[in-house]
Amino acid sequence: MNYSILSADRNTHLKIITLALIAALTVAVVGLNARVEEAGNQVTAAKANGPVVKANKVIQITTSDGSEVH
Repeated sequence: MNYSILSADRNTHLKIITLALIAALTVAVVGLNARVEEAGNQVTAAKANGPVVKANKVIQITTSDGSEVH
């Protein structure tokens, strides 16, 4: 079996081109089907269920077994 692309016959080159075209077509189809949904002027990637939580003031929560220094 010859593993060199330079000395491969015409049939081998056609197989490589066919495989490359199938792979490119697969990537294009997956890319087109994975687009985000448009809702009005906003583009949303996923729909959320439940309430929206908005931050209104900064808090800091830590856990430590050491002593507290002010």
